[in-house]
Amino acid sequence: MRPSESGKRVLPPSSQINCEPSDEGKEARSWYVDETYVNVKGKWCSLYRAIDRDGNVVDSMLSEKRDREAAKRFFKQAVEVVGHAPERVTTDGHDSYPRAIHETLGSDVIHRCNPYLNNRLEQDHRGIKQRYYPMRGFGSVTSASRFCRAFDEVRQFFRVRTTMKQKVSLVHQRDLFRQRLDALKAMVAMA
Repeated sequence: MRPSESGKRVLPPSSQINCEPSDEGKEARSWYVDETYVNVKGKWCSLYRAIDRDGNVVDSMLSEKRDREAAKRFFKQAVEVVGHAPERVTTDGHDSYPRAIHETLGSDVIHRCNPYLNNRLEQDHRGIKQRYYPMRGFGSVTSASRFCRAFDEVRQFFRVRTTMKQKVSLVHQRDLFRQRLDALKAMVAMA
């Protein structure tokens, strides 16, 4: 765990979790970016999320608006988390993305607009939606943002597969889950 700005210990960035030693320098070169909606005080807010080609979470950010400025903020924040700009970004083709990508990530980044290529991220939204629906929305943007980021980080921490379509036996999944749960308990105990 690493200390946050407030001094509390937090999980390492998701871009560092589930990376094999042979994957160093290769992770998060291709991003799939999309947004979904989350209800906060009866208003719909946009939850921007990005995953890499292996399904690992790059970053997430909650915004009250879905516009170019919010997209630029998200891309800046994602680059800070990962440490580098991607080579390729796939989006659903929303009007705010092309200029935000060009202004924030640079003109060398390839931007692909295809809603069908983004299906893996559309399916990845399910996890947060299934957890959030029983709560019937959030009381404030701050708490919603904190929950969404923490949920993505913890979910990534317990993710067993390091690549898409990787076959992992149920016995191995249980063993990894137990190991990671013990590690999480130790981190919480130290905090």
